[in-house]
Amino acid sequence: MANSNSNSSSTTSSSGNPTSVGGEPVEKPQPTAAQTAALANGQPVKWDQQGITWTLPAGWKKISVSNESFSYGGNGAFLIVAISTMGPDFPTDVSIKAMHGGAKTNQKIGKYDEVRWLELDGVRGVGFRESKPETADDIRRLEWQAYRTFAGQTQLVTMILSSNGANFPKHQDELYAIMYSTKLTH
Repeated sequence: MANSNSNSSSTTSSSGNPTSVGGEPVEKPQPTAAQTAALANGQPVKWDQQGITWTLPAGWKKISVSNESFSYGGNGAFLIVAISTMGPDFPTDVSIKAMHGGAKTNQKIGKYDEVRWLELDGVRGVGFRESKPETADDIRRLEWQAYRTFAGQTQLVTMILSSNGANFPKHQDELYAIMYSTKLTH
């Protein structure tokens, strides 16, 4: 599939990211007033090993932090981030486009109710939100996946923000706000 807007570099973290991919816009965070308010008294949290920071709601606590995983939570909502290191020749641009295509397919069959290209702090990735789960106790996730180069390595960053399905609507503004607060060294 030809794409005249494609990024010809091998990474998706360059400042030369396109404003659209395959005719679809690459969005940048534009928090709503409710999302901004959700983090009004928030706390900055840094993942030192990976050079990533977020603003989290007051009262959120560390669950675990290691070199390749990070998790915090509060009031029934969670932020979980995983780092996967790829080989130096891994085709990040092809892979991220395939992720987006797979997410669009899952949106058509009802698994996701939102799929978009989303750039966080200069890193283009795929953002998607799971549809309302079958039962209220099932987990509902808001996710973002992107590739970046950090410490000389190509990495897949997977960020999952979640709560159970029944409480997702009440946590949604804070979950989006946390996602939008992401700052990544790249």
